[in-house]
Amino acid sequence: MIEKNYQPADIELRMAQLWEESGAFKAGRPERKDAAPFTIVIPPPNVTGSLHMGHALNNTLQDILCRFERMRGRDVLWQPGTDHAGIATQMVVERQLMERREPGRRDMGRAKFLERVWQWKAESGGTIVNQLKRLGASCDWSRERFTMDEGLSRAVVKVFVELHREGLIYKDKRLVNWDPKLLTAISDLEVQQVEVKGHLWYLRYPIEGRSFSPDDPKSFIVVATTRPETMLGDTAVAVHPDDGRYTDLVGQHVILPLVGRKIPIVADDYSDPEKGSGAVKVTPAHDFNDFEIGKRHGLPQISVLDQEGCLSLIGNEDYLRGLPVGAAEFAAEFDKIERFAARKKIVARLEEFGFLERIEPNTHMVPHGDRSGVVIEPYLTDQWYVDAKTLAQPAIAAVRSGETTFVPKNWEKTYFEWMENIQPWCISRQLWWGHQIPAWYGPDGKVFVAETEEEAVGNALGYYVEQEVITPEQGHDMAVDPAKREGFITRDEDVLDTWFSSALWPFSTLGWPDDTPEVARYYPTNTLVTGFDIIFFWVARMMMMGLHFMKQAPFSTVYIHRLVRDEKGAKMSKSKGNVIDPLGVIDDFGADALRFALTREAAQGHDIRLSPHLVETNRNFATKFWNACRFAEMNECVKPDSFDPKGAKETLNRWIAHETSRVTREVTETIEDHRFNDAAGAIYRFVWNVFCDWYLELAKPVLMGEEGAAKAETRAMIAWARDEILKLLHPFMPFITEELWAVTAKRDGLLVLAPWPRRPGVTGEQLAAIGTAGPVVDPIIPPVIAALDADEFSDPAAEAEIGWVVDLVTAMRSVKAEMNIPPSTLTPLVIVTSSEETRDRAQRWNDTIKRLARLSDISFADAAPEGAMQLLVRGEVVALPLKGVIDLAAERARLEKELGKADADIKRVDAKLSNEKFVANAPEELVEEEKEKRAAAQERRAKILEAIELLKKAS
Repeated sequence: MIEKNYQPADIELRMAQLWEESGAFKAGRPERKDAAPFTIVIPPPNVTGSLHMGHALNNTLQDILCRFERMRGRDVLWQPGTDHAGIATQMVVERQLMERREPGRRDMGRAKFLERVWQWKAESGGTIVNQLKRLGASCDWSRERFTMDEGLSRAVVKVFVELHREGLIYKDKRLVNWDPKLLTAISDLEVQQVEVKGHLWYLRYPIEGRSFSPDDPKSFIVVATTRPETMLGDTAVAVHPDDGRYTDLVGQHVILPLVGRKIPIVADDYSDPEKGSGAVKVTPAHDFNDFEIGKRHGLPQISVLDQEGCLSLIGNEDYLRGLPVGAAEFAAEFDKIERFAARKKIVARLEEFGFLERIEPNTHMVPHGDRSGVVIEPYLTDQWYVDAKTLAQPAIAAVRSGETTFVPKNWEKTYFEWMENIQPWCISRQLWWGHQIPAWYGPDGKVFVAETEEEAVGNALGYYVEQEVITPEQGHDMAVDPAKREGFITRDEDVLDTWFSSALWPFSTLGWPDDTPEVARYYPTNTLVTGFDIIFFWVARMMMMGLHFMKQAPFSTVYIHRLVRDEKGAKMSKSKGNVIDPLGVIDDFGADALRFALTREAAQGHDIRLSPHLVETNRNFATKFWNACRFAEMNECVKPDSFDPKGAKETLNRWIAHETSRVTREVTETIEDHRFNDAAGAIYRFVWNVFCDWYLELAKPVLMGEEGAAKAETRAMIAWARDEILKLLHPFMPFITEELWAVTAKRDGLLVLAPWPRRPGVTGEQLAAIGTAGPVVDPIIPPVIAALDADEFSDPAAEAEIGWVVDLVTAMRSVKAEMNIPPSTLTPLVIVTSSEETRDRAQRWNDTIKRLARLSDISFADAAPEGAMQLLVRGEVVALPLKGVIDLAAERARLEKELGKADADIKRVDAKLSNEKFVANAPEELVEEEKEKRAAAQERRAKILEAIELLKKAS
């Protein structure tokens, strides 16, 4: 029996336990051994993470696909797992050690520290998994993986070693994003661009051979910089080749202020003649663009900062090489000074010697570490790299050929732009928590990459015996006695970028590199659901690794969703105080309401605007459907086993079968097309409007009437339609639907495993192709599926009759609302020059129409009465006499006034949007809000004009 009140908290807890205990989400169920697989790998959330709205959206959309395909009879594997999150996890544990006043990681050593991290992971690392379960994620939790579990670690080592042997992994000295606080390289995704109010310093660089004077512009070149502290590492000044101001100077040299180094003036297209002086300083070791200029012109790379962001000059051979006498002593003045303190000191000295021309305020973007919060430095260092350009070629071809498609398709352009200009991928991190790089160094620095230390030792001993560094006897002794080789080779201390292990996720989670049945069955996967911000960091890299090692793209479809913003369109952030906690929302309104709210807003290519009010609206939807099911129960609506909806006699019941068939087609096709918002919108409208507001309302007279065939059929049809709704709604709102499935009838199984309503026009053979790889043996689906008539439930006659009643009542209600006619006022209705069929309908539904449209009488006439408002309903004219009901002149005056307000609103918004300064400077969400105001005012204006036209006809 259905409880009186809908209480999602109680339902969701019970249903989650029921699903888990029954093993409903497990892949490879025996009864589906011949069914076609459907596989999704979860974007592994950080083990340190907790559920945020991005997770809630991403996992809701994945769950919709998994529940949908599971109900269609497929063998669904939604592969769950978490990422070890190198930097984040190491920071969490280090902070914990500090708070407990325990020794830091360097004091306790690497082995002890890693023990503590694993201990933390065991105690606190599963938070987000339990939160995903609260959301209703139907993953096969029995197969949960972790990017550092034993199997995945073996996969990572194998991939590294094989790529190194193929020359696709190598070590190189290049610029990286360096975090001076965490002392590690970080990825672009871990860099946040922060707008900073800084300065632009204009410096005078003396031209070699000319007597420098601050008053003589011909004696120097002016360059501008936002980071004066890096000028000590300049190795050139660049000008544009077409900049006539400097044509004669190209090939000459300037003397680097404070340093005395002679550096060339080079011509390079990177210089912009329209910006500043048109000349730029080139510091290849401290700027990514300058690094490329340096490569083009063969410039030296001089790094002047150490790992902690302090100037490093004394003992720096690259810096000291070729300096004039006395310059090294001058360098001691700046050595070991923190970068921003050094900036002030350097600027002061430049000004003292006349090298500072001017300082201007300058607001610009400065990179910061998203974890540490400090300014990131481009830093020249030895790191391990993947030859991404080579690996990218098959990945580009796979998307161009259609083996993998992006939804929406416009994201393919973004993918191609990045892949076709891809840079080497830095995969090493200066951390302890992660996959330690399987590389060992011999006494002379020779690198030995191997899957195990024993293999590396063997390779090293063989090499050094061959090179006659050690004798064969020494090599033999060291091979058999580990004590004798201690310190002979040392392992690389760095670990791999976490994106390296997650790039293998679609096949490593299935057991690769072992030849497992899961790899054979579930790879390649079907759909990847992810955010646009990790197309480069994860999607592209999975494509590269999957194609290289598995010879197939890892997924056929990549669905890209956008951001979840607040109700005004602003990006959620703690500083703005507009972050919506999904767990708090679930506590207040239930997981189903949150899921449905997110899905209804998830239009392809658009950000999602979310507010507690929107979630509450969807909670109200759940309550309405709950109450509709209680209404059906109280009216003894039960579907007999022998009931066949195709045999319905009553027009109303044939109509609901027709409408149910139509919404089944729409929901099915829109989920297949990944138009999740359209699918959710279709089932929302059907449940709220068609089933609750119209079908149950129109069925009330029958349900309250005498017992008989019509009443029995209507009861059965209500129960049938309810069950079809439960199936269609289940992927979106799984908890409430599973509960209602259990309490509304005696069932043999769970809704999560029930068959999806068959789309009209789909034959048994087509269904088999969708859902199975062979004979259908799942007992949920009949062993033999006969072909269905494409118009199984189609009933144009029933739709024409009931649709006419619905449209007529809707039109009456709308007009009365627009004309401010009180709901209690009964008005007559005249049906003008109607067909005999319409007259018959009006007479059959006379009492119902009068009751629902608040009419005093329905009559027929050849012409509309004077003072009547005329409307067109399904091609025929109906008239609503208003004479004596409202003051037509006063109503027209009111509407004219409302029209004026709407025009004023539109004009006010147009003035703002035509102001280029406003559009350029106002926050994006504010501009969008103004556009929405304009659209709302235009819609209001159109309705007012329509009402005025109707009044004109009635006058």
